[in-house]
Amino acid sequence: MTEEVLASWKDGPARRAILDFVRETTTPGATFVEVADRIATFDNDGTLWVEQPLPPQFDFVFRTWGKEVEADPQLADRQPYKALIERDPAFFEGLATQAPQVVSTLLEAFTRSWAGTTPEEFDAQVREWMRTVKQPKLGVPYVELVYRPMLELFELLHANDFRVFVCSGGGRDFMRVFAEETWGIPKENVIGSAAAYTYADGKLVRSPELLGSLDLGAGKPEHIFAHTGRLPVLAGGNADVDIQMLQSARFALLVDHDDEQREFTYTKGAETSLAKAAELGWTVVSMKNDWTTVF
Repeated sequence: MTEEVLASWKDGPARRAILDFVRETTTPGATFVEVADRIATFDNDGTLWVEQPLPPQFDFVFRTWGKEVEADPQLADRQPYKALIERDPAFFEGLATQAPQVVSTLLEAFTRSWAGTTPEEFDAQVREWMRTVKQPKLGVPYVELVYRPMLELFELLHANDFRVFVCSGGGRDFMRVFAEETWGIPKENVIGSAAAYTYADGKLVRSPELLGSLDLGAGKPEHIFAHTGRLPVLAGGNADVDIQMLQSARFALLVDHDDEQREFTYTKGAETSLAKAAELGWTVVSMKNDWTTVF
């Protein structure tokens, strides 16, 4: 493999572990993996792009809910609108750590807000948000804050006949809007929490109900298997809600946010996954020490 491979990764244990794994699984021998089984899955928020101070999808959602409360002040007494207006610290703590009960409340409200819209209408709203909203600390649109080293990893995997999937607790349809142009993967390779759809009178519209369970924790390998018929050979994540997906893979990659200068430093919501990495020998990626470039 040439020097151009993983060009934004410093030569060190993490980069060498990735290259060794790809070489071992694509070279005939005891560790060879058939092309059909070369499934790689990655979390999104905090693994592929910035998730602080909040995951980007919630920036999109909160702006819409602010307008809804202006139009109907009675919503201020209902969750999650009430928690947002009151800046409830427990609610935001749960949001930062992707606590399932908080994410569930948000996604249920999310499906209600966009119930009855067509995919085209929803996509247009997301694209407008992508074009006009900037991340508060870094001052650029969120889609410019995808981690370059992870995109290079995608390129390496594609070049070696791996199929790459993004598996996130966030909204599947939200991520699908930018998946092809931002990550270079087809939108059908995006797995996430999703609304159900109904088709009637020649029109497909979003339902007010969630489709199945949340794509968090054990839901991740469950959703991956339901979507692909296989569990991943390689998985990448950054938080405790990714543990089960990482455990289901032969090779696990955990991104550690330890670069306050170029991004953020935090371990909240990742303490258990970091301990598991040490226990199980997962490859931990230090943003500060392993990446020459972040974005």
